[in-house]
This record gives sequence, structure tokens and C-alpha cells, in this order.
Amino acid sequence: MAQHRIAILTDSTCDIPEELLRQYEIRVIPTYIIFGEESLRDGVDIQPAEFYERLKTDPNHPKTSQPTPRDFLAGYEAARQDGAEEIAVFTVSGSVSGTYNSAVQAGEMIDIPVRVHDSKFTSMALGWQVLAAARERATGGVMQTMLSAAEKVRERVRLFVTADTVKYLYLGGRVSATTHLIGSLLNIKPLIYFSLEDGEAHAGIPSRTRKKGLQAIYDNFFREVDPFKKLRVAVMHSGALEEAKVLAERIRQEFSPVELMIRFAAPVLGVHAGPQAVALCGYSEE
Repeated sequence: MAQHRIAILTDSTCDIPEELLRQYEIRVIPTYIIFGEESLRDGVDIQPAEFYERLKTDPNHPKTSQPTPRDFLAGYEAARQDGAEEIAVFTVSGSVSGTYNSAVQAGEMIDIPVRVHDSKFTSMALGWQVLAAARERATGGVMQTMLSAAEKVRERVRLFVTADTVKYLYLGGRVSATTHLIGSLLNIKPLIYFSLEDGEAHAGIPSRTRKKGLQAIYDNFFREVDPFKKLRVAVMHSGALEEAKVLAERIRQEFSPVELMIRFAAPVLGVHAGPQAVALCGYSEE
């Protein structure tokens, strides 16, 4: 990587496309995906497509585990060796993961300033914040203006997910056995969203059909995001590429966002949402 006075690190839940990670020289610390006794580094030992195929067949429902302080420290040391004098770190919501705490602890083990920003979100709702900071750095921004750029996005970004089944919410401990039974019998499509207030995932009003589930995330997203301002949107999916393409094309034709991408969601989202989930994630600029 080229030398920057301020290094940018994030965790692998961010879902930022590889080409943008390279362009903005963003370092990624992998989270861990655990199947039974097997621990795999997200994006290193297992890729999203592999994860979702395995999720369908492996008898062990996977768990996720945050990077350790030593993992972050290794990233900090590498950044310092490349010339960094300060480090900005952006993590998945501290309410759902210990990643934030690991990053903070690692910052106490190195003798250059480390600022850790809790995104309060995951997936591209984290990714958009990282990109805002990186773009601010690219225009000559300093630490405070980079963090301010991320905070502005954090206030405005929204993330809505429609899952194909309640099964994985149940296996992940997000819903009760009764809800799982009723949801399975009715074949409902759960709606999940993240709240900035507490940084946690919440259940919205579910849908009875796939078509209505996709419409629900569209309606909820554009109810809270102004599509007539500069709009940046990511359509996420966990093995539902064709539906993601249709949704992205609809948004492109109706609102012409300044940035629109389709992303295979990182495993951390799929542990709870399962295969065939689709999400809308983005924000409108001030």
C-alpha cells in the first residue's frame, strides 16, 4: 500500500468492493466464521459464495467471532511500518459484536494515536461510512474531518433486509421456537432493520410472499431516504443475484443514484438472515 499519514482500517463485515478497498487503500481485518470446531477467516479462508452454499448443507449452524486485539494490533503495526502516524478504525456495531472493543484494546498496545469509530451498523451501512472517511482523506482531510464525514453518513444511512425464511433467525437465537414454528407454517418473509439508537437488529412487519418482502424493503428504505438528493445505494444479497439485479435496475431507472452497487453480503449477515436474503443499504447526502 502507498503511504498515508492516516491509515484506515475496518473489519470484514463492511462489504466494500475489492476495487474500492484497493483504490482508497483500506485495510481489512477479517472476522471469524465458526462451523463446529472449524474457525475460518472471513474473506481469507472462506468467501461469501462458499459460505452460503455451506450454510445450506452443514449440520453445524455457524457462529461468528470478532477479530482479537492481536489481529488488530498486527494491522496497526503493518500500517505504521508503511508510514502511518495515525490510525482511523471503523467497526461493526459494538452492540452486536466485540469487534469495537478489540480495536480499542489494540489501540492501547501501540504508541501512535488510534481512533475507533463504532458504525452502529454492519454490511455496507458500515462500508458507506468507511468510504466517506476515505474520500475525505483523499481530498486532504485530517482525522477529525474524516471522522465527521463518517458520522454524517452514520446519521443518514439505512439498512433493510428481507429474509426468505425465519429458520436462520431461530438458529441464531433471534426469534423463539414458537415464532419459528408459526413463521415456517405461514412461510413468512421476515423484515430486519438496524436502529442507530441502539446499534442492534430489529424485526419489522413480515411479508407473506417473496414479492411483497422485496417491495417492503424498497418502501421502507425510500420512506426514510430522500431519493431526490445525491443517493448512494448498495443492493446486498446472499445468493439472490437476479432479484438483486432487478431491484438495482429499478432504483437506477427511477432515481439515478450517483453510486449504485450490487454486493454479495458478508457471512455475518447471512448467519441470521440465511441464504436468498436481499437487502437495501444506503443514504442520501445533505
